[in-house]
Amino acid sequence: MNRSLLSKDKDPMGKAIADFYSNGRADLLRVFSSQFEEDEIPVKQLFRTISQMPGIEQKSLQMAKGRILDVGAGSGCHSLALQDMGKEVLAIDISPLSVETMQSRGVHQVRQINLFDESFCDTFDTILMLMNGSGIVGRLENLPMFFRCMKRLLRPGGSILMDSSDLRYIFEEEDGSFSIDLAAKYYGEVDFQMQYKKIKGEPFDWLYIDFQTLSFYAAENGFHAELIMEGEHYDYLAQLTIIN
Repeated sequence: MNRSLLSKDKDPMGKAIADFYSNGRADLLRVFSSQFEEDEIPVKQLFRTISQMPGIEQKSLQMAKGRILDVGAGSGCHSLALQDMGKEVLAIDISPLSVETMQSRGVHQVRQINLFDESFCDTFDTILMLMNGSGIVGRLENLPMFFRCMKRLLRPGGSILMDSSDLRYIFEEEDGSFSIDLAAKYYGEVDFQMQYKKIKGEPFDWLYIDFQTLSFYAAENGFHAELIMEGEHYDYLAQLTIIN
């Protein structure tokens, strides 16, 4: 499990966010993976307002209550929307440039910290993990450690609101069947690396998890998973609560 922070010279997404905020535009934020072809992230999309957000994100912001933790907050679009709704939120990110941008944009509470840093011991009623928020778990084998961390941070009666995607569609055949190699590693474990201009980040693991697998691991680690909403393309919103 990654517990580190980024430095500015290894922070491609943060630099793209900072450029867009300062200049109203940004160059290509490129994404590489050993499993997929090169892709890019539209930086403008990271600055969307609540009316521009997909239904899953809008629903999660409506459901978030009490003291809220916005994990991997990026440009701060979710935190700003929550503030506009009169809700209390702490935005965290491992990116120093993202944190600076959020502060400049008016996010009231911002910290550069890793969710899995054991010195981070604040408590929250809602932990918000959006934009494929399951990704920071990295691998299935890290889920027990993730749930232990969540038990430390959640207040009694609190919950995690997490979205993810089921990548099985990538393996779908023309007849509707799926050609997934069950002997290989879990198909939702992906490696990524980002580059913006000359800034290239370190490779990192990212976990896309289907709801059935999430539910199994949640139950194994003392949580109940409820499917709140499904999106248009194998994505979904789940609420995870500690089993009393």
